Amino acid sequence: MTNEASPVVSLQTALENVDNLHSTSPHDQQPCIEALSLSLHFRAIFDTNFEDKNAFVTSVAKYKEQASGQAELNLLLEEGEIYAVMLYTWRCCSRTIPQVKSNSQENREEIYRQTVEVLQPLIDKLFQFMAFQTKAIDLFCEEIKKLCLVAKNGFISEAYLLTLGKLLNMFAVLNELTNMKSSVNNDFSVYKRAAQFLSPTSDQREFQMASMNLATQNKIRDTLKSKLATIQGFEEILAEVVNICVMMYERDMYLEPNEKHMLVKVMAFGLFMMDSPASGPNIYRMHEKKKINLSKIDKILKQLEMVPLYGDMMIAPYAFIKNGPNFDASKWPSCESSHPSPQSNILGSLEQIRQTHMQYVSQLARITNQAATLSPGSVKSDVENKELADLALKGLTLMSKWTQQVMELVSWKLMNPTKPENNKECPKEAEEYERATRYNYTTEEKFAIVEIIAMIKGLQLLMARMETLFTTAIRGHIYSELQMFVQIFLREPLRKAVSKKKDILKFIIMSIRETCSDWYDDTEPRNDPALAGKKDPPDGFQIKVKRRNVGPSSTQLYMVRTMLESLIDERSGAKKNLRKDHVAPIEEFHRKSFFWNYLLNYNTSLFNCGDLSQLWYREFFLEMTMGRRIQFPIEMSMPWLLTDHILETQEASMMEYIFYPLDLYNDSAQYALMRFKKRFLYDEVEAELNLCFDQLVYKLSNQIFAYFKHLAGCLMLDKKFRTECNSHGIKINFPVPNRYQTLLKQRHIQLLGRSIDLNSLISSRVNELMLKSLETAITRFEEVEDLTAILELEGLIEVNRHTYKLLSEYLVLNDFDAMFKEANNNVTAPHGRITLRVFWLLNIDFLPNYCYNSSTNRFVKSILKRLSGDRKDKPPNFPAQFVWGSKDLNRSFSTIYSLYSGFIGTPHFRSISKLLNYQGIAIVVEELLKTIGVSLSETMLNDVEILIDALPPVCKLPWFSYGSPGVFGFYKLNLESFMQIPNLKTDVFESFTIIGNTVIFCLLLEQAMNHEEIRDLNQAAPFLNIFPRPYVPKEPKDGGMTLEEAVEQQKLKYAPFHAAAIIEKQGTKEQKLLIREAEEITSKRFCTMGSMFDNVLQRIQTFLTNKVWHGGPPSNGVMNVDACNEFHRLWSAIQWVYCIPGRENEFTVEEMFGEGLNWAGCVLITLLGQQRRFEALDFSYHLLKVNRHDMKDDPVTNLKKMVDRIRKFQILNNQIFAVLNLHLTPDGNSRVLLPLDQVQRFQPPVPPRMQSKA
Repeated sequence: MTNEASPVVSLQTALENVDNLHSTSPHDQQPCIEALSLSLHFRAIFDTNFEDKNAFVTSVAKYKEQASGQAELNLLLEEGEIYAVMLYTWRCCSRTIPQVKSNSQENREEIYRQTVEVLQPLIDKLFQFMAFQTKAIDLFCEEIKKLCLVAKNGFISEAYLLTLGKLLNMFAVLNELTNMKSSVNNDFSVYKRAAQFLSPTSDQREFQMASMNLATQNKIRDTLKSKLATIQGFEEILAEVVNICVMMYERDMYLEPNEKHMLVKVMAFGLFMMDSPASGPNIYRMHEKKKINLSKIDKILKQLEMVPLYGDMMIAPYAFIKNGPNFDASKWPSCESSHPSPQSNILGSLEQIRQTHMQYVSQLARITNQAATLSPGSVKSDVENKELADLALKGLTLMSKWTQQVMELVSWKLMNPTKPENNKECPKEAEEYERATRYNYTTEEKFAIVEIIAMIKGLQLLMARMETLFTTAIRGHIYSELQMFVQIFLREPLRKAVSKKKDILKFIIMSIRETCSDWYDDTEPRNDPALAGKKDPPDGFQIKVKRRNVGPSSTQLYMVRTMLESLIDERSGAKKNLRKDHVAPIEEFHRKSFFWNYLLNYNTSLFNCGDLSQLWYREFFLEMTMGRRIQFPIEMSMPWLLTDHILETQEASMMEYIFYPLDLYNDSAQYALMRFKKRFLYDEVEAELNLCFDQLVYKLSNQIFAYFKHLAGCLMLDKKFRTECNSHGIKINFPVPNRYQTLLKQRHIQLLGRSIDLNSLISSRVNELMLKSLETAITRFEEVEDLTAILELEGLIEVNRHTYKLLSEYLVLNDFDAMFKEANNNVTAPHGRITLRVFWLLNIDFLPNYCYNSSTNRFVKSILKRLSGDRKDKPPNFPAQFVWGSKDLNRSFSTIYSLYSGFIGTPHFRSISKLLNYQGIAIVVEELLKTIGVSLSETMLNDVEILIDALPPVCKLPWFSYGSPGVFGFYKLNLESFMQIPNLKTDVFESFTIIGNTVIFCLLLEQAMNHEEIRDLNQAAPFLNIFPRPYVPKEPKDGGMTLEEAVEQQKLKYAPFHAAAIIEKQGTKEQKLLIREAEEITSKRFCTMGSMFDNVLQRIQTFLTNKVWHGGPPSNGVMNVDACNEFHRLWSAIQWVYCIPGRENEFTVEEMFGEGLNWAGCVLITLLGQQRRFEALDFSYHLLKVNRHDMKDDPVTNLKKMVDRIRKFQILNNQIFAVLNLHLTPDGNSRVLLPLDQVQRFQPPVPPRMQSKA
């Protein structure tokens, strides 16, 4: 083996190749019909939680102090989220722990010790949670106290009030989770019992307090309310919180879906906290004083009757208000109305969602195309950056809005489960979660949810691919907007503040400028006239503003927004010092900058806005089952519910959305690991996904196979038949076009970090279905007791072959012939199921029960049908997809093939030759010959011997002078004993018929094989360099080609067809060897001129060695003329019998046995070399000759009818002899002279008188 030198590549070429890699796409060309799934997800967290607040020394001190308090509250929120996760994901452990059954149990102490050991970590967390409740409530109340001192004249920032609202939401969530989790109580009770047994002297106060805390419903809510009630003016602060939530809700100042729902919960929970009994605060009096607006809140709570609380826990916010001590239903007309909430009708907004999605995707496509035309490193203008930033915000807003609508519909459905009386499909025994999910959605709602999820995930994918483009533009836009506002716009308010000597306003504006200004020369221009309160010079004062792709920090943005908010807040007093034309831009900047944090954290916002993970979680409903359910079946799971609906309905427009619902498992798994941090939840998600995906592949494979099988069946159906059916009002429709082709191109579906080759999985499954379909076709053939079914079997195999061809365009399937051999059990065995079945049907049904007619060249069943063996039961019904593809096609093809069920002819023999091939045909013919050999050597030999003994020893040919009536009477008298043999017309005739039918079968089978071989020869001839000679006139015209020239031109024209010659010139050694073998095998196949029928006759001749068939030696030494000891004499007697006309209503020999009887006799006579003797000495032929001479008739004996029958059979025999001689003699002439060495010489007889003379 030689090592070839590696090609030398220059450094310049290598660098150019590396530069060209950017133009090479790492993705294949498969259609994108799945959601975003990243192998490696990087997410930068820019939120410092005000850790860098001390860096902004020039900021207002109280806002820095608020930032410190807000940082502490944020940490409290994070800790509260940890305990919310703990409570929500708490699974009851005590049910799995063995319980002590009696106080006398020996291992009681060991059980208690193990119980404490198992439950100790959970109980420790529970005690920490109880301590956290107290700490969080106290800290919240302290903050409310501080704010109450400055509430009247002081300024409280929007961000700080929103943080307080988040704390109220946390208390509401923790309160409801504590109420819901009975498993926490159960585990604590078990732990308490075990701990008290092991340490009876320990302090029990902690256990008692924990027990009281867990046993009391709404403990957190009531404790918080009672402590707030002790604070003077707390309702004013809570009113501010509620009002800021109402304002943000109305102005859509939120982005992520959970923020919107948080605002609604805080409104209702805040009102409940404010509403106190007796002389305390009253929300209705506050409404009258216009401190809160209950009318707005009423409408909002009606719009969202149900909102997600946590996971699959839903809550009706209006329930908080109804539980208030001063509840007045008249103040809540919208909430008290019976009209359904708008959140329950997602179909009404579906069309608008489609239009919005289409418009936005079009905008993204335009931006993508523009970006593709720009050169790398090109700098975008401020206008372009603003356009991209606005487009990104719009996309995030749309995603969030659509996610909200899906979550709100699911919330409403979970809180309003269906009932059996409202839904007929819902069984009475259905459990609550099943009624809330499986039976609670209409078909239209399921499709709408799937479509919206597809839009969300599809848009998320598009925006993720454009992340670099968007984030660069967002940072550039925010930087330019902020610097232009601070350095340019604030000059005028600063000029006025300095000139009017408004020190506070000046201080705030200067603090804003110093907090976030990025000056051109890194220093503020001290010569700016605005700093001195003076006007700009006539030619203006130019300030250059940098352009950078960097955004402000979270603390920086907070400081700027808070200080700007203080300028426009009514209570701060600074707003009155600003001009009206300055207030509006500040308010607009403050409003726009609210979303900057989301845009700067683009990646996080993108995933949060499209997060639908909570559609899978069902911890609340599992808790409600009280341990009866460990997990719900997949039929109740929303992701599979939507996926399965697409599969079951087979809606073509939804088929490409089938993988989007499965992405909910990606969301849920991500949430389980990154937010819940619970491995067992991830394992449950993974296990369910594995099961669902197996079901998806199973169902999808079946549908794809059934679709293409249906399509193949329709393509094979005769067009005239279809037209005729249509004319009679019977429509045989093609399958509804579906988008399976897109699904079949998926080779790397991303699920839970795994890349799944869907094409490979479906290919494997379709291989099994194809194999089963072939097995079904063969099984159907085996179940039918008739050889005519061979034609339908061929059709079924062909439709499967066509299905295979259609599927092979998209799938990698096993070789069809290999699968057919496997289905036929013909991989290692010498014969397959079809061969065995054909042989069985030939022996049991076809050969003994069918009658051959040479006029039609067909076999038909005899009137007296006798079957051996038991009939099988009615064949089972097979699914339509494994037969012809559909029920209509099954009926159509059954009707077509029923036309071929009444006979066996040329179509059937062609099918046999195709399906059995040479090997199967050889086996069948060999076995048939063995059967004939046994019959001729044993069974029939005894019958023939008996029949010959029944003949008269001598039967001369009567003289013509007897006349035909006399000849008839002569033979009738001599053959009377022979005709009385009881089984002559039954068993004997049937035995001969079987032999005759076997010979005819072999002859017709060879003819069918010849047709196939001729067709193969025509197809293979061009590749073997065999062409018909071109036509050339004998006398070519001027300029015409001669024959030799025409032949040469033809050779050049068809030279590319001759593969062997091409490979010999250009192929490798292995290719040359293969092409030579292929050409030799192909050419030798057609050069073999042997005849199967000749061999059959020769084999039968070898069975005729017994002297019974040949008779004894002739007494005269030449031949027996009058003696009846040879077979041709026996056949003359048999022919005499079946030539006798039958009585009225009596079945004829032709009807009972057909021409197979004649064929058997002629074959045996020919093979015994007795054809000429038979034709010369046959009884029936002699009668025919005499009758032709005298033309007499005897009405009594029906002589005329008999003579007519003899003539008919004589013609038939002559035809049979002609066919046999064609195969047995060189030129097909039965009168050919024998070779001289086979000629016997005899002396002529000498008369007696000549002997005396001699």
